[in-house]
Amino acid sequence: MSAASALRVHDDAVRANTAHFAALTGGRLMAVLKADGFGHGSVAASVIESGARSVGVTSVEEALALRAEGVRVPVLSWLNAPDADFEAAIRADVDLAVPGPELLHAVARAARSAGRPARVHLHVDVGMARDGCPPGAWRCLCDLARELRAAGQVRVVGVMGHMSCADRPGDEQNERERLAFDAALRTARRRGLAPAVAHLAATAATVTGAGAGFDLHRIGAGLFGIDPSGTSSALRPALTLTSHVVSSRGASAGTGVGYGLAHVLARRTNLALLPIGYGDGLPRTASHRAEVLVRGRRRPVVGLFSMDMVVVDTGDDLVRPGEPAVLFGPGEGGEPTVADWARWADTVPHEIVTRIGSRVARVHRTTDASVPAASALRASSVPGRSPAPRPSSAPRAPSIPLPSDEAGALA
Repeated sequence: MSAASALRVHDDAVRANTAHFAALTGGRLMAVLKADGFGHGSVAASVIESGARSVGVTSVEEALALRAEGVRVPVLSWLNAPDADFEAAIRADVDLAVPGPELLHAVARAARSAGRPARVHLHVDVGMARDGCPPGAWRCLCDLARELRAAGQVRVVGVMGHMSCADRPGDEQNERERLAFDAALRTARRRGLAPAVAHLAATAATVTGAGAGFDLHRIGAGLFGIDPSGTSSALRPALTLTSHVVSSRGASAGTGVGYGLAHVLARRTNLALLPIGYGDGLPRTASHRAEVLVRGRRRPVVGLFSMDMVVVDTGDDLVRPGEPAVLFGPGEGGEPTVADWARWADTVPHEIVTRIGSRVARVHRTTDASVPAASALRASSVPGRSPAPRPSSAPRAPSIPLPSDEAGALA
């Protein structure tokens, strides 16, 4: 890990964004903390204290890691292979999304071994041809879920989908996908399934309203200040990436810089070397376009990015070793933003924030040090829940009282 570079996580921004979405959704907020919290690290306490009533992740491993941290609110995992450790997930009160019969059978087998029914969310593909049950197989999946429910092996607590074009609110595909989701819900209900929650909207669909009208909103990128639709001004970026100059030199016109000498200096200038590169997550496709903030001014990064270093043209300023450089941040001080880096690399902001590597130290900063972080991890964050013993084998979250078989922890 390089002490010269650091990724500062602005906990106050994460909290403010979470509170914004909690208000926007009327409290129907699931915080999506996949991929190490979109690269922001351990922020479960912050989002739960700020209004998230449940947490979503991709894999069972991510879900169990949250339980091991002490997260006691409902957790949903929605992307697993049939050989995932479903028994451990069931014992830890992790809800599981199911996109097809094979996975549902695997979950049911794990439920039999665990001696308790699995809580499942049937996942329907509404148009992305990605994850989720294809429409032609949806009736069969619902029929199987009904049979396994009757056998006491599953409880269908939710139906979920994901929209493909929600970042474009005027796209006709949004209405087609809403209609497909409505049809999937009707099919499930006609087969006697009564899911307590239906959830279609992620960040873009929530911001634009394309996914409004259902029971739950899965917000991931928005918690960290990323709006895929580019329509919200209410969100605050939550990361600042800094480094420090390790060496500097003067260089004459005609000097080539970096691999292949792909950049040739047009005039005499000064160059500063930063100990951070594509091995730390900087996108090499941003070569020749990226800028960093040094001495209060944006300076161009010149030459092709190297694995461990980049070169900055500091013009007439011969910068001393040890001086700071800001690669991205909220933008309030003139520094580049994550959105700038996404544009330079021809990608999305999500990729920029999730790719910063482990060599860069994470520094969490909060403006409210009086709030005990552990308090957010207790079940008391959700009305009706009380702490339960945690066996040594797998952390177990308490169950919400169930008024019916299908009433769910995520309701």
